[in-house]
Amino acid sequence: MHLRSFALLGLAATLLIASCKKDDDEPAAPGSGGGDAGPRLIMKFKFDSTQVRLNNIGLPAAVPAGHGAQSPVFNRMSAHYVEFAPAALTPLGGGDVVYRAPETTIGGDNAIDHDLCLEVPQGGEFLNIPLGDLSPGTYEWLRVSLSYQNYDIRFGALGTVYHGTVASFLGFNTYISSYQVHDSTVVVNDDKLQGYWAFEVINPPIPVPVTLGQAPGTTVVNPLFATSPIPAGSCVVTAAFPTALTVTGSETEDVVIEVALSTNNSFEWAETDGDNLYEPIDGEIVQDMGIRGMIPTVQ
Repeated sequence: MHLRSFALLGLAATLLIASCKKDDDEPAAPGSGGGDAGPRLIMKFKFDSTQVRLNNIGLPAAVPAGHGAQSPVFNRMSAHYVEFAPAALTPLGGGDVVYRAPETTIGGDNAIDHDLCLEVPQGGEFLNIPLGDLSPGTYEWLRVSLSYQNYDIRFGALGTVYHGTVASFLGFNTYISSYQVHDSTVVVNDDKLQGYWAFEVINPPIPVPVTLGQAPGTTVVNPLFATSPIPAGSCVVTAAFPTALTVTGSETEDVVIEVALSTNNSFEWAETDGDNLYEPIDGEIVQDMGIRGMIPTVQ
């Protein structure tokens, strides 16, 4: 999709969200912690390689023929947008949007500002705001737009298995000044579309340059594709609460939600020799790095 199309989608989403957000209540920064003595809305990531592997429309999906895949070991993740939706017919932006990360046009087009995104590990709080920022009501669905992921993978070279780190960007468009893969820092100072990635060798301990690439596809799970579609190129992952979340407005305790993300064979490449080992020097090309499902659970 051209940048002009992304800009129009971003503008439409912004106008839609602005129209439904409470005028006197702008979203708080994630992980903002103190300052409010009342109960908090806290959301934490869990990375689960045993969770069901889903496709874009929320159905179980095997690894395609001719592809290899593995479940990475996640280091950290960022989220760009959080929305609680009352029902399956609620359009994107029509629920209660409690957080939207800072955006910028410094790179030319509207983009997520990666410098201001919070990266958290397993169990880390990616959102911590006053519970009062979520309007009283019953919510059956959660939408979380993922923007960045960093994880370790196995790869092969010359008959030996090594390890490396992948940093990849999932948002519709991201302005990046620089970012750290494992030990190496990559300087960009520009916008990058969804699917941009970098790969750094952890071992062997020899000076191998960081490899950069662009995945041709990114799986974004949305079981509400028929009733509540998302813009192409965005990463708004959608999932139902196993039991609907009800907020009355009179709570005295924190509401803590674990957002379990399926990392089940989420790193996928074109397999050339059938050994299911990523071998980039043999011409095996990354195909997909999308998260394979989400289960939000109130703790």
